[in-house]
Amino acid sequence: MEETISLQDIFKTLKKRAALIISLTVLAGIIAAIISFYVLTPVYQATTQVLVNQKKEDIAQQVTSADIQSDLQLINTYNEIIKSPAILSIVAENLALPLSPGQLASKITVSNANNSQVLNVSVTDETYNVAVDIANQVVEVFREEVPELMNVNNVNVLSPAVYLDNPNPIKPNKMLNVAIALVIGLMLGVGIAFLLEYLDTTVKTEQDVEEIIDLPIIGVIGIINPEEMRKEQARRASRRRVQTKSKTKTKLNEDKVRV
Repeated sequence: MEETISLQDIFKTLKKRAALIISLTVLAGIIAAIISFYVLTPVYQATTQVLVNQKKEDIAQQVTSADIQSDLQLINTYNEIIKSPAILSIVAENLALPLSPGQLASKITVSNANNSQVLNVSVTDETYNVAVDIANQVVEVFREEVPELMNVNNVNVLSPAVYLDNPNPIKPNKMLNVAIALVIGLMLGVGIAFLLEYLDTTVKTEQDVEEIIDLPIIGVIGIINPEEMRKEQARRASRRRVQTKSKTKTKLNEDKVRV
């Protein structure tokens, strides 16, 4: 026999398991909030910008499109040079960092937007001031070493990283984590609610009996509430006492009349 689920059945299940769904949703949100605010270590980011541009000794000499194209072609090479051991080993030594060039490289991201001549060097660290120091030192060492490595002098610091009194961490995104946890908790609660309903094979209504035996229902035995039954028995006993007293009083009046 094919089973169908109506919207009414879905709403009944959700209403029946509302406490479970709400509890799991709230619990997931609380756990995410505790982890985000008290367990996860904030990670900060500092960014500095480098301009790749040929220097001209003769002021009257103009920068041509070929020069700009040459600088753009060098940018991909510079991306690799900035994160190379040749640069990062000097940075680690200058800042007395207990990090290898490979570990330091994992903290650095180099990018340029829309084929511009500006390189963005971003550094992430659990301490904001350390991220600023690394970003500025990487750019400074890179600017000093490029003429020797590439035999060109076309790197200028456009915007160094600056210290902030109250920097905002880039991760964790606490509110986003809580929101995601609430959605996951809600989905989990709804899934468990329908799973429990599916696994519940007890017979509760006449429709359940009809589906099991595949025969029409011709009668239903009502459920008697013991409390209501006791109240009804008490009312009947009270009526009987009243009726008995009334009959006794009537008989006494009749006897007086006959006397």
